[in-house]
Amino acid sequence: MGRNPFHLVSFSPWPLTGSVGAFFLVSGWASWFNGYGTGCTYIGVFLVSLTMIQWWRDVSREGAFQGFHTSNVCSGLRWGMILFIVSEVCFFFAFFWSYFHSSLSVVVELGLCWPPSGVEALDPFSVPLLNTVVLLASGVSATWAHHSLMEGSRSGAIQGLVVTVGLGLYFTYLQAMEYYETSFTISDGVYGSTFFVATGFHGAHVIIGSTFLLVCLWRVWVHQFSSSHHFGFEAAAWYWHFVDVVWLFLYVCIYWWGS
Repeated sequence: MGRNPFHLVSFSPWPLTGSVGAFFLVSGWASWFNGYGTGCTYIGVFLVSLTMIQWWRDVSREGAFQGFHTSNVCSGLRWGMILFIVSEVCFFFAFFWSYFHSSLSVVVELGLCWPPSGVEALDPFSVPLLNTVVLLASGVSATWAHHSLMEGSRSGAIQGLVVTVGLGLYFTYLQAMEYYETSFTISDGVYGSTFFVATGFHGAHVIIGSTFLLVCLWRVWVHQFSSSHHFGFEAAAWYWHFVDVVWLFLYVCIYWWGS
């Protein structure tokens, strides 16, 4: 360790169990959607959940107790998170490209109008606007928690994270109710597919981000973060702010302009 400031990780079974779990999960979804049962889905959910818990436990031990997360390692982790978020930007860029490709050059099959004939778009100033306020407020509370942690205020960090996770769960609930009440589905042409794929993947990212922050809340609770050593929380905060920004683009482009 004296010669090499980087952490050379030991052999781990979790990449293998995660890959097997992902295989069972995708196979289970295909089986479930085609009416062949949900057995593989349950196996996939169990293996992926097990991998997440065990792998996160190992990383927490490496950073909080074993001292492997040196300044060089933290720098590499920061660059890794930045590149991951860049890849997520490209991921959502594809959905926006598809949406604008269809909406800016409307074909006769769609009725030469957008939204297409027969599709009743959602009111952007009802639940979508409330969701925007909720998500922006969660970004403020995440920043509050981050600054509290940097100033050594553990209670402030816990309070900010509790508020952020609560708002994230509330956003998910509102979006689920919105989906339940829409007059169109994902099978209603290009409008339905682009709307539900873009907003649905964003909703999945909100769930992932809420889980990320919930793990950070537990780590703050058990004193695994300090004012100078808390990159796990920083990564979660970056991810959450990215989710906020994507939602603003979704709201302006799909809910407001697209209606």
